Amino acid sequence: MENEALFQKVSEALLDYIIQNQFKAGDRLPKESELAAMFGVGRSTIREAIRELKGRNILNSRKGSGTYVAQDPGITDDPLGLVFIEDKQKLVSDMLDMRMWLEPWIAAKAALYATEEDIRHLHELADIIEAQILAGENHQEKDIEFHVYIAKCSKNLLAPLIVPILQQSIALFIDVTNRALGQETIETHRALLRGIETHDVFAAHSAATLHLGYNKAIIETQQRAVPGSAEQ
Repeated sequence: MENEALFQKVSEALLDYIIQNQFKAGDRLPKESELAAMFGVGRSTIREAIRELKGRNILNSRKGSGTYVAQDPGITDDPLGLVFIEDKQKLVSDMLDMRMWLEPWIAAKAALYATEEDIRHLHELADIIEAQILAGENHQEKDIEFHVYIAKCSKNLLAPLIVPILQQSIALFIDVTNRALGQETIETHRALLRGIETHDVFAAHSAATLHLGYNKAIIETQQRAVPGSAEQ
């Protein structure tokens, strides 16, 4: 128990060190020997502390290179345990409900605060997504990046942390609908981008609502068509 308490204390002290020294994603930490001397403990305790922070997705290790601050530190791939929910149709519908409550508001905020650089980057992402859809390619990764970047444009500190979790519905949605809304995605992305670019709060909010509404409508149509999948 004493050893366990020690490495936990060191892991918290190491986290404080990372924050206070303003380490950024991708920054490399000092060597284990240096950290051990810094905190007055053995290297085995440092290794346990690092392992604990890796489990929280704060650090990661690269073989032969060292220990680094993780990308999106603290955010795990599936914090809600969505992989264990069997009814994917209902899950996608419920995730879209959550997105419809939140993302139009985020889009409106983005219309207020997006910079010219932000807008240029959104145009680049929209162009890539459109090209992938027209080529019949999987646009999931860039679609998620597009919506997460809109969250960053809102300048709300929590939005970029929450939206990636809700964006997991995109992966499920693309699979469930077999990419049935390619043209609608292109058109509504463009409308959403126009609202943000012109700083038109109402247009951005409406475009985000329409975009998610298309998604929800097709999911509900499929649910009615599958026996035993009616909403509860």
